[in-house]
Amino acid sequence: MEESKTKKPEVIDLRIVFKKIWDDRRVFYKVLPVVFVLSCIYIFSVPRYYSSEVRLAPELGNDASGGALSSLVSSMGFDLGETQTSDAITPLLYPDLMDDNGFVYSLMSIKVENQEGDISTNYHDYLKSHQKKAWWRYPIDWLKSLLPKPESKGGSKGAYDPYNLSEQEDAIYGLVRLNVNVSVDKKTGVISISTKAQDPLVARTLADSIQQRLQVYITRYRTNKARVDYEYYKALTDSAKREYDAVRRKYALQADANTHISLKSATLKLEDIGNEMGQKYNTYTTLNSQLQAAQAKVQERTPAFTVIKGASVETRPAGPKRMIFVATMLILSVFFTAAYIFKREILDNIFKI
Repeated sequence: MEESKTKKPEVIDLRIVFKKIWDDRRVFYKVLPVVFVLSCIYIFSVPRYYSSEVRLAPELGNDASGGALSSLVSSMGFDLGETQTSDAITPLLYPDLMDDNGFVYSLMSIKVENQEGDISTNYHDYLKSHQKKAWWRYPIDWLKSLLPKPESKGGSKGAYDPYNLSEQEDAIYGLVRLNVNVSVDKKTGVISISTKAQDPLVARTLADSIQQRLQVYITRYRTNKARVDYEYYKALTDSAKREYDAVRRKYALQADANTHISLKSATLKLEDIGNEMGQKYNTYTTLNSQLQAAQAKVQERTPAFTVIKGASVETRPAGPKRMIFVATMLILSVFFTAAYIFKREILDNIFKI
């Protein structure tokens, strides 16, 4: 009993382990070719894709309130005097636009054309009808076609509603989100837009178009209040201008009608109309000044962007990395085969003793 209690655990000699693995190297000769062939069949069946990227930054400018840094930060929605921005949508939230079906829907109408020139359609149709698939997708899609299809969704009276999608449309929207990535550098505020597509020209077209749509979206948001103020003052100014013109015409007619009349009542009436005309003119000039200020505010709030890196047509695919995938699978097969031999020939024999 005491001998069993004081018995030391078995110590595994690594030299024995490696020798046993080497003696069973024929297992590797069987496993590695099979893994190599299966890996090649799989990875060469996956369609290749290309990528393109655009990088945007606010245009630097001198600002009396804070210099170039203040201009950079304020144009991107930050306030140096506070830890929070006064805008509801900060640059860090721009990537979340891809979560909005409405914004994704605006991308569906982008006109795309492949490099060979045999495909020219919109992005929605390109994703729906012009995508290469791995060979195993065809039987899966065929089986799905045999299943009963749910009723298609839509808005009232058949209107298309991007927030009420069918299963097929939702899958297309999900594919768009996989192919488009928007990110913002927290330190520099640089906006990066990267796209993926099975054709390099389509990838570049997407990057350029999304850049333009994002700039329009940001500009509309940041100038929204200023544009509302401008339209308000424009309506008031136009109304004041019409009232001033009406009183001025009335004054001219009254003056012409009483040119050779020296009645006191006529003179007083002309003075009253003249005073009213002066008031209308002062109101018009005041509102016109406010209108000009509102217009300047719209221009001030409009962000200017500089393209740091433009989209380009890549000559080499971005993925999948076929050689890396095959090499990784071979390395993993070596590891797991060695672990299998180690367990079978060494650990099992130790526990049997």
